[in-house]
Formats: sequence, structure tokens, C-alpha cells
Amino acid sequence: MRHFSFLDDAGADALFHRAPREIVPTDDRRLVATALGATLYAPGTRPRLARDVRRQVAAGVTSMVLCLEDAIADHEVIGAESNVVAALDDLGADPPRCGVGPPMLFVRVRAVEQIMTLLGRLSSPARALIAGFVLPKFGIENGGPGLAAVLRGSEVLGRPLWAMPVLESPAVIFRETRVDELGGVRRLMDEYTDNVLAVRLGATDLSGLFGLRRDRDLTIYDIAVVRDCIADIVNICARGGDHVVTGPVWEYFAQPERLFVSALRVTPFEEADLVHGSEQGARIRSELVSADFDRLIREVVLDKANGLIGKTVIHPTHVPAVHALHVVTQEEYEDAEVILAGDTGGVRASSYENKMNELRPHRLWAEAVQRRAQAFGVLREGLTFVDVLAATQDALR
Repeated sequence: MRHFSFLDDAGADALFHRAPREIVPTDDRRLVATALGATLYAPGTRPRLARDVRRQVAAGVTSMVLCLEDAIADHEVIGAESNVVAALDDLGADPPRCGVGPPMLFVRVRAVEQIMTLLGRLSSPARALIAGFVLPKFGIENGGPGLAAVLRGSEVLGRPLWAMPVLESPAVIFRETRVDELGGVRRLMDEYTDNVLAVRLGATDLSGLFGLRRDRDLTIYDIAVVRDCIADIVNICARGGDHVVTGPVWEYFAQPERLFVSALRVTPFEEADLVHGSEQGARIRSELVSADFDRLIREVVLDKANGLIGKTVIHPTHVPAVHALHVVTQEEYEDAEVILAGDTGGVRASSYENKMNELRPHRLWAEAVQRRAQAFGVLREGLTFVDVLAATQDALR
């Protein structure tokens, strides 16, 4: 798959100093996980599921999850299973393309037994298309059987299947059990490293355990108990840079009356208009604020600052903003290049004359930036995520 494959050559050349590269399943696992980007969830009950997948892939979605768990009611499971199998068979016969290859399609199961059952029902082309399975409520007790089932599925298909555990259980967030539970989760991830693509965070379930739901004016980092849990998940599960943890879902997509004024600065949008001699930047900012996406943007920025890559989304309109914010700026890229060029320690001044680059402390950061650069590209000097949003709108209009 390749991000921004909907751009023509001229559009991509105008935007990127280094264009996104094609990502293939045999690439480094952390690079593949980084390339997930905004992972769009779709209920397995959607009546025109295959058509919906094709439409979203054409609009820039590179990873999707067909959900058989929380997104559907208990009495809908059997029908949803058949619907997902039919959709995957349809897609396998005529795969959608993002770049030269298909998107990454996962199924979120509610029971481990569904993994082998579903694989047994799929046609050969559909089996070739499916990327893996999402394992909800993942923990010490059920994690081993879930990962073992994905490994068995890999053996049946004769190629690797990915597992994406979701951390959302009481043992993960309750203070008295959290450290032991996360330690056990990390050991399972290390044992099945070749099959664990990324760890997902079930922020809605974690909040619900305390009767909490974040308001659209807040980010998940304003909910103290969830923020503290995320910090420990990053501390234990993402430590050392061996595993990728993705950002939690943003669950809003409509705009009621706002309580707080938008914190989204005007300057980047005005500067984009000055560069291009247009008013498109101002219009994009107005649209983002009107649709409440400025809060989503703030949460993605905080995700990245806290070591989370990518994001779970439940509406296709969220995808362009998430992807635009993952494109690497030229400043980030050049700083990362300087840091990775030396391995003897020491300090180098940034060529932007605004920071110091410490070769050892910043190395893991620089490696993560390089993976983002390969997956999402590097912007030309002076361009920002506003330019990415504008190019996306122009290409998909």
C-alpha cells in the first residue's frame, strides 16, 4: 500500500520532498505498523460492506477493521459473520488498491474461536486479502490463546497473519492490577513478536469502567485515569521502541454548540494562503472548527508527543486530518538524519538553529521519524499539514 496514492505525479511532487514509499508486508514490522495510519472501523453488519470498503480506500483509507465485537449487538453476531465473509469474498475477487496493492483489512473478533471459523469460510482470494485479526479485551488470561489462534491461522494460510491486541480491560486500568497485567501483556507480545503488529487502546471501554465519557471539548489526555493508564502502557509496552502503540479512538463527528473557543491557531492557515495566493487555508480552518476536528487535531498531536502512532477512527472524514499530521516536516527529517548519522554520542546543533540534537537520547525518536517519513513522506520546505489537507481536498473533489 502507499499513502496519498490518489495524488497525481504533479501534485505529489509539489507537496513532497520525499514521497511516501510503497509498504509491503515483508517490510520491518514497525514500519508496517506505522503505515496503518488512521484505521477505520466498520460494523460487520453494514449491508453494503464491500462497496463501503472500496469507496473509503479510493478516498485514502489504507487500513480498516471489520468489527464483530462491540460495534454489533449480541443477536447480530451470526448474521454479521456471514456478512463479513461475503464482503471479504467480494473484495478478494476484485481487490481495491491504495497504490499498487490492497489496503490492510482486519477482522475484530469477539471470541478466539471465530478466527479459525472465519478463515475456514473464506475463499482463497479472500484469504489472500485479509491482513489479520484484532483481539479485544486482551490480557494475561486470554492473550495467549488469541495469539496462538492467529499463529495457527498463519500456518493454515502459509503466510503471516497480524494480531492487534486491544488493551481495554479492568485489569489494565485498575491501579492495583495494572503493572502486573501490563508486564504479562508485554511478555506475550515479546513471545509473539513476529505476529503482533500494533497494540490498540480501547479508551471508550477504559473510560466506561469509571462512568466517564470525554466531552468533545476535551482530549483523552484530560481524563486523568485514562491518561495515567496510557502513560503506563507506553512505559511498559512501547519501551525500547520494539512495539507500536496506536492512538485511541476519536468518537465524535457532528457539531453541536461549543463550550470553548477553538485553540487551533490561525497562523499556519494564513501562511499557507500567503504561499499559494489563495484563501483555501482560511476555508480549511473554518471547516475544521465547524466540524469540531480541531479537537481531533489536538489529540493527534498529543498522541504523537506521548509516543503513540496512528489512530483508531470511526468516521471517514477523520482520516485526512490524521494522515496529514503524520507527514514528516523537513525540519523533523533533517534533525533525524543528523541524529542517525552518528553513533558515538554527543550533541549537534540543528541546522534550523532552534534546538540541540543529542545523538543518543534522541535516537529512538529519530528512528520513529524515519519510519513515518517512509510511510507518509516528507514535506517540502515551508509546507505544513495545511498543505496536505488542501492537496487532499483538491485531489478528491
